[in-house]
Amino acid sequence: MTSSEASAVFLIGEAHSYLKSAALRAVALLGVADHLGDGPRSAGELARAVGADADYLGRVLRLLATVGVFRTEGDGFALTPLGQGLRSDSRYSARAGVVMSTMHTHWASAFELETGVREGRPSFEALFGMPYFDYVASDEKSTVEFHGGMGSFSGAARRLALDQYDFPAAGTVVDVGGGRGGFLADVLRGNPGLSGVLFDQAHVLPNQVPQDIAPERWSEVAGSFFDGVPEGDLYLLSYVLHDWDDEACVSILSNCRKAMAPHGRIAVFDAVVGSDDRPEDAKLLDLVMMMLVSGRERTAGEFEALFGKAGMRVERIVRSEGPLSVVEARA
Repeated sequence: MTSSEASAVFLIGEAHSYLKSAALRAVALLGVADHLGDGPRSAGELARAVGADADYLGRVLRLLATVGVFRTEGDGFALTPLGQGLRSDSRYSARAGVVMSTMHTHWASAFELETGVREGRPSFEALFGMPYFDYVASDEKSTVEFHGGMGSFSGAARRLALDQYDFPAAGTVVDVGGGRGGFLADVLRGNPGLSGVLFDQAHVLPNQVPQDIAPERWSEVAGSFFDGVPEGDLYLLSYVLHDWDDEACVSILSNCRKAMAPHGRIAVFDAVVGSDDRPEDAKLLDLVMMMLVSGRERTAGEFEALFGKAGMRVERIVRSEGPLSVVEARA
């Protein structure tokens, strides 16, 4: 095969990669992995369990077996260690994250990426006529899929926070833009000397204390982080700054700096983009931001510049094996 032929084969193969995403969405929505906990099952058995066509389902599973999510065993399929995250009862289930990442609005925005690149603005707004978060708040299905997905994504933040990040022994942690509170709840469970404030818009807050956390350690405050944030010792921003452009990020960080205690700090859980050509999920996530919102994934230098404009300095970056890192800063 000539280099030209090899190039054509490679490029067309890459162009078909979206079909793997479509297959993942299908099995996530059907809940196939939940029926493989006791061992391999045939496509027919799985199809009856989830209400699907056996032939079509088998062909989808055959494709996903080529990327290690399932494996063929005899005339059936089994779940691999890589596929365990598709189970609903997995500790760090990715099922809702897969569904959110493949929402119709995301697919459509990706299809129109060329328009966004030409115009220098999110293709989502050109398609749907409003900013992404306004649409999510106004569409019931998108609201459910988005917040379910963000809860799934916060699993990576929880692993990084609890396994690699050093929390103070005491004080108040403010989870800025903390959504339904799953991340903050895990932080409090792992650090019994801390109390927490869940801060987000009123329609997002769960209005309930997690069952295994003492009520005096948990509070919820509604508001916009562009107007101000509650007082605290440690501010967590998990998957927040990457949604916004630099000016908006400086505003958010400045509000945190104004409200924090003198010894306070900020811990940003976001991807940190590398400076070389190695493949990394951070560069994929950056295109998602480009399609949907005005934000971006940032390099270490870009984070330092943001914090500097907000009157703070980056003290360290805690990296993980995945795309997520912790960027810690103080006034």
